[in-house]
Amino acid sequence: MLPSTAINGPFFRVPAIFASIHTVVAAESTRHGGVSQWPFASLNLGINTADDPAHVDENRRRFFDALGVDPDRFASSHQVHGTEVLTVTGPGRYEGYDALITNEPNTFLGVTVADCVPILVYDQENQAVAAIHAGWRGTVGGIVVKTLEAMQTAFGTKGSTCYAYVGTCIDETAFEVGPEVAEQFAAEFKRIDPYTEKIYINLKSANTKPLVDFGIPTAQISISTFSTVLNNDDYYSFRAEKGQTGRMLAVIGLRS
Repeated sequence: MLPSTAINGPFFRVPAIFASIHTVVAAESTRHGGVSQWPFASLNLGINTADDPAHVDENRRRFFDALGVDPDRFASSHQVHGTEVLTVTGPGRYEGYDALITNEPNTFLGVTVADCVPILVYDQENQAVAAIHAGWRGTVGGIVVKTLEAMQTAFGTKGSTCYAYVGTCIDETAFEVGPEVAEQFAAEFKRIDPYTEKIYINLKSANTKPLVDFGIPTAQISISTFSTVLNNDDYYSFRAEKGQTGRMLAVIGLRS
């Protein structure tokens, strides 16, 4: 798999897997460059936080302007940690979906995260994209598989012509879970500390496997090396900041 080395922008990083594909706009925001005050400092892009809405609006304006995207062409959903997938035919704000897919040019999809995994997919042959929000519930519920199957049904997507990015999230060293959560994950994604007997889950690996199983070559998958917890100075972490924090956006779309 490719390293996640990214091009740094003022407010975001571009996953290396998409950097040379000029028709694709893809980025993962950081927490830098905005106007929000503590505890949302500073580029909080989450509209469902307790931040000043005017600050979030300004942060979003800065982010989209730096990305070269018209915010009126943006599509997102109020996420519910589920597995519903929406085929987007135009920009707007939707309700109850954790994955969005489209083949409409100049319609940019986004998911908000602050520990959960953002996954971005580009189908080069059929010119389609997906933005996925995978928390632990969505992960065990198979949201990546359901999204890829929805792309296959809607656009004829197959793995061999896809490129994917598994984004910045809570890392395996920090994602401690109880046995009731751990039992829902395959053994290959669990680590039990031999001294404390605490259980940890690797969400990046758990969401990479269905990409590979779908047939996406490992050379066409990039995984972020960053952690929302270990790199909390650059990214928001709901867990590390005890729920009082902002949100990042992971965005993907096709330029016409």
